[in-house]
Amino acid sequence: MIRRREFIAGLGSAAAWPLTVRAQSTMPVVGYLSGRPPADPVLAEFRRGLAEIGFIEGRNVMIEYRWLEGHYDLIQEMVADLVRRRVAVIVSNTTTAVLAAKAASQTIPIAFIVGSDPVQLGLVSSLSHPGSNATGAAILLTDVAAKRLELLHELLPAAMSIAYLVNPTNPGFAEPEMKEVQQAARSLGLNLLVLKASNPSEIDAAFATLVEQQAGALLVGGDLFFIGQTGQLVALAAHHALAAMYSYLQQGAAGGLICYGASLAYTHRLLGIYTGRILKGEKPADLPVQQATRFKFALKTPKMQLRLLWWGSPG
Repeated sequence: MIRRREFIAGLGSAAAWPLTVRAQSTMPVVGYLSGRPPADPVLAEFRRGLAEIGFIEGRNVMIEYRWLEGHYDLIQEMVADLVRRRVAVIVSNTTTAVLAAKAASQTIPIAFIVGSDPVQLGLVSSLSHPGSNATGAAILLTDVAAKRLELLHELLPAAMSIAYLVNPTNPGFAEPEMKEVQQAARSLGLNLLVLKASNPSEIDAAFATLVEQQAGALLVGGDLFFIGQTGQLVALAAHHALAAMYSYLQQGAAGGLICYGASLAYTHRLLGIYTGRILKGEKPADLPVQQATRFKFALKTPKMQLRLLWWGSPG
C-alpha cells in the first residue's frame, strides 16, 4: 500500500522540474489545486486566461499541480504543502479546498471558483469589494441544483420519488447544495431519497438502494468527484433505465441524459486572467468576484444527439 506521504508527493505535476532547477528559477510559482480530472479541458481554458495576461507555463510562470481525484481527506495536507512552498498564488476550483486555503493563509493570494455564495462562505466581504486575499468566480451550483430538480420534475412529472446523489466527504459544497435541493423537493411535493457516495463501490450501493426504493429519476449532485465517475453513473443509469440529471455539459457529452449548469470554460479562463493579474501585482481585495450568468441545458433527443439550449447572458 502506498504510504500517505508518498501519495502526497506523487500528486504534483507530472512535468514538474527537479527541485535543484526550481531553486535556480526566478519564475513565480502558482499552486493549482483541482477537484476536476487532470485531463479536464477546463485546464486549457485556465492556461488560455493566463496567456492573455502574458504568462506562459514553463516560460515565465511555473505551476505546481495537485489533483484531488475525490480524496478530499488530503486537502489540508495539499494546502499546507503549497503554503510551505510559498507559492505566489493558490488557485482552486473546489469549494472545500478554497476554504482550507483561506484558513491556512491570510497573505498568499487565492484565486477561486466556488459553487456557493462566497460571501456566505466567509471568503469575501462583498462581491464588488472582496476585501481579503481571495477573489475569483462563483458559479452558484448549489442554487442551480434546485433548478435542476425543477427541470427534472417538469420532464418527468409522474416521477414523484427522486433520488439525489451527494458526496458527503466535501461538506463545504455538499451541505449547502443539499439544503437547496431539499427545499425545492418540499415545494414541489416530491419524495427525495438522499443517497451518499464518495467512491465507486458506494455509487454501486446507491443505485441498488434507489432501485429497491423505486425512485423514478436521479439527480446527480454537482460535486466534482462525480465528473470522474461519469462513465460509471451513465452505465448504471442505462442499465436500470433510469433518467438522470447531471451538473456539467461534459457529462452529457459522455452519455448523460440531461445536464444543466454554468459555462465552465468562461469561469476557468477568468480564473487564469485573475491569476495573471495577481502575479502582475494587483490585489485580490480589489478584484470583484464574478458570477456566472450563462447556463446550459442539454438533453439527449430520441436520436441520442445532444441538444443544447442557453439561459442567461454571455458569461
